[in-house]
Amino acid sequence: MTTSKQLLVRAAARNNAEWCAVMSRAHDAAGEFAAQAWAASARTPLYYPDAVTLVPNADPAALAARIDSTAPGASIKDSFADLDLTEAGFRVLFEAQWIHRPASAPAVASDLSWSVAGDPDALRSWALAWDGGDGNADLFRPELVDDPATFVLAGQSPSGRVVAGAVASRSDRVVGISNVFVVEGGPDAAWPVVLDAVHELFPTLPVVGYECGDKLAAAVRHGFEPVGPLRVWVNG
Repeated sequence: MTTSKQLLVRAAARNNAEWCAVMSRAHDAAGEFAAQAWAASARTPLYYPDAVTLVPNADPAALAARIDSTAPGASIKDSFADLDLTEAGFRVLFEAQWIHRPASAPAVASDLSWSVAGDPDALRSWALAWDGGDGNADLFRPELVDDPATFVLAGQSPSGRVVAGAVASRSDRVVGISNVFVVEGGPDAAWPVVLDAVHELFPTLPVVGYECGDKLAAAVRHGFEPVGPLRVWVNG
């Protein structure tokens, strides 16, 4: 990995950890940043890791000791895919790639309008569209509306229905994109409206995130570059 890509991965990992911290605070599971990782001592919300490494070669034992791994399902985001957590009772849940898109990269125009969900009702409409009937819309709590670094992006049909979206998390040097979804169509259908919103809100910031499989391929088609691997480990 080149030095420039290492810096991008560090920026993406830090941004992702900050977003995980926001989500955890909304669920009363506050975490702490330390030199090697962000970690929460109480279990974090569904789909969100209990720890995110911030630097390569973090200490596995110290990392596992900072989280509650007494019950199955505790997870650690190994941001540099360089740890072996098997001795701590973890297995690899999935692997993915951090992605990066320069601020100046051109984007395909979208035929959808967009807005930032700015109140609890708008957030609820977004969450229901994101969830698609799986019963997890309550994951996105009203406290997110008041977080100054969090922008819930809603792509809307001409009738005003939320049909695509993502969460944008602003850091000092990058904006992170997560929870990309579209109600109809494949992953390519979501990126035009998401990037429209990101370019207007953060015209000078590069965009980072992580994806795998078909979603990674779609991100690459929309101007992202894979910059480094990550792993998510889970116990139990």
